[in-house]
Amino acid sequence: MVTAERPFHLVVFGASGFTGQFVTEEVAREQVDPERSSRLPWAVAGRSREKLQRVLERAALKLGRPTLSSEVGIIICDIANPASLEEMAKQAAVVLNCVGPYRFYGEPVIKACIENGASCIDISGEPQFLELMQWKYHEKAAEKGVYIIGSSGFDSIPADLGVIYTRNKMNGTLTAVESFITIHSGPEGLSIHDGTWKSAVYGFGDQSSLKKLRNASNLKPVPLVGPKLKRRWPISYCRELKSYSIPFMGSDVSVVRRTQRYLYENFEESPVQYAAYVAVGGITSVIKLMFAGLFFLFFVRFGIGRQLLIKFPWFFSFGYFSKQGPTQKQLDAASFTLTFFGQGYGQDIGADKNKPNLKICTQVKGPEAGYVATPIAMVQAAMTLLNDASDLPKAGGGFTPGAAFSKTKLIDRLNKHGIEFSVISSSEV
Repeated sequence: MVTAERPFHLVVFGASGFTGQFVTEEVAREQVDPERSSRLPWAVAGRSREKLQRVLERAALKLGRPTLSSEVGIIICDIANPASLEEMAKQAAVVLNCVGPYRFYGEPVIKACIENGASCIDISGEPQFLELMQWKYHEKAAEKGVYIIGSSGFDSIPADLGVIYTRNKMNGTLTAVESFITIHSGPEGLSIHDGTWKSAVYGFGDQSSLKKLRNASNLKPVPLVGPKLKRRWPISYCRELKSYSIPFMGSDVSVVRRTQRYLYENFEESPVQYAAYVAVGGITSVIKLMFAGLFFLFFVRFGIGRQLLIKFPWFFSFGYFSKQGPTQKQLDAASFTLTFFGQGYGQDIGADKNKPNLKICTQVKGPEAGYVATPIAMVQAAMTLLNDASDLPKAGGGFTPGAAFSKTKLIDRLNKHGIEFSVISSSEV
């Protein structure tokens, strides 16, 4: 893949941003992975050479690699300068795009990549952006033979591949899955950088556009297999986890549904119904989140309200989001568990009139979600794109992670890098 004209396997775009610096560190780790059999030429890209240099110096110090800065290319480019984005895309096999909110800054990168023959991976959790880009660019990417794969971080690789893993482990037909995300923190609590908060504010403030997009795409519904999965109440109790839960408002449901549609339409695989929740613990957490949620939903409806939400993230999120982001201690102490409860039918039972007779529980566990697991997922998705070409969809195009990687070794790669998939229980009812 590397030629004199296209010298880099990977280019991290937005490497000096908050998440970009962690992705840069993860690529640097991958570069010296003892299991690597070949070189991994890569570069960082962004507006300021000084800032990019500082990120590489910090990574060198953290990883004990004094020569790192001299091993990595630096590309100067700016989202506002299309010619500079084209120059970057011409030099890369795969661009790792870390510049968000993607609804404002994502499309020019995708355009430049398609026009100049590079694949592109992002870590967007914004359903409207993800669905619009697939709708607009799938055919153009397929014509060029490049892959545009969104939501390749914590949103939504664990959920999307977790459902596929659960289906593969069930000895029969999986028909419905509920997932519950549990975030664990250490004594210093949790903190999330306000870049994620901004994406949520703009996304919720513009939900009508997503409805219009879905109506315009005019897709035929996929068949319903087994009983319809009932939605839980906005606050419900999960007996198995002994925790209250609320619906998960990220991109997981949008992504998983698109993957299930793709697998049904292209491989005639039985589509799985899916719902996603967050386990929030006891009643005190529920009350705190209810107030934060009501504040958010009220303010997000008005322009001035959105400005206030963006200006004071710490106040409106009850301390969960901040302009500084998490400390190293908070990152080291945090982790996540994503638990899947699936139901379906044994091989000899028809799904038409019978009740589901199989149950399965699986889990995906990993380190801190936003800035440790996300870079691992993103970089391993890129390595899969580079190394498992024969197992990817035959032509290029715009794909969800599950659609792109369901036949590849991505789950094995994630298992080796600390994002672990496992079966907890499997039983006949």
